[in-house]
Amino acid sequence: MLPSIVVLASGSGSNLQSIIKHVDRGHIRAEIAAVISNNPDAMALVRAQAAGIDSVLIRQSDHASREAWELALRERVSKYKPALVVLAGFMRILSEQFIAHFEKRIMNIHPSLLPAYRGINTHQRVLDAGDSEHGATVHFVTPKLDDGPIIIQGRVQVCSGDDAEELAHRVLEQEHIIYPEAIRQFIEGEISFDNPGCR
Repeated sequence: MLPSIVVLASGSGSNLQSIIKHVDRGHIRAEIAAVISNNPDAMALVRAQAAGIDSVLIRQSDHASREAWELALRERVSKYKPALVVLAGFMRILSEQFIAHFEKRIMNIHPSLLPAYRGINTHQRVLDAGDSEHGATVHFVTPKLDDGPIIIQGRVQVCSGDDAEELAHRVLEQEHIIYPEAIRQFIEGEISFDNPGCR
C-alpha cells in the first residue's frame, strides 16, 4: 500500500498540479488521498476532482470558532492517515496543537530564500531591497511562521527591469520543480524533519 499524502490548499493549486503530475508519472511513490481547502472558490478543488482525488471543503464560516474549524480540519486530515501533510498555498496559520498532531510530517513552500523575507509580498520586498537573487524554499513546518528545517531551495536571478509579477512567475517555475522533489525525498526516506538534507 502506498503512503498517503493530504494536500491543504486555498488558491489556484498550481503546485498541487505539479505534485499530481509527479505522482501520476511514478516519480513520487505515494497516493494523494485528499485535497482539503478552506476556500469554496479554490481552483485546487477543481484540479483534485479532475484527477479523481477526494476534494474536501472545510470553511471556517461553517464553524462556531476558529478552534472548532481547526478541530474539524484535523479530524478530516487524520481520517486519511497521512504519511505527509503538504501545504500548497494554504492561507491559514495552523495552531501549535495542529502542528503537534502531525509532528515532523507537515511540509510547506515559501516564495523566498528563507530565512530571508518571511511573510507576505516577498517578490516586491526583494526588488525594493535591490537583491540580485531570489527563490523559493521547501521546509518542514513548526509553530513559528515560515520557519522549520529547510529541505531544498530553488534560486533565480533578479533581472534588470523585473517587476514583482515577472519575478513571481520565475519563482513559481522553481516551486514546481523543488516541491515534488522534496516530497519524493521524504517518501523515499532520504530526508526527515531531523535530517532535512538542505540543498
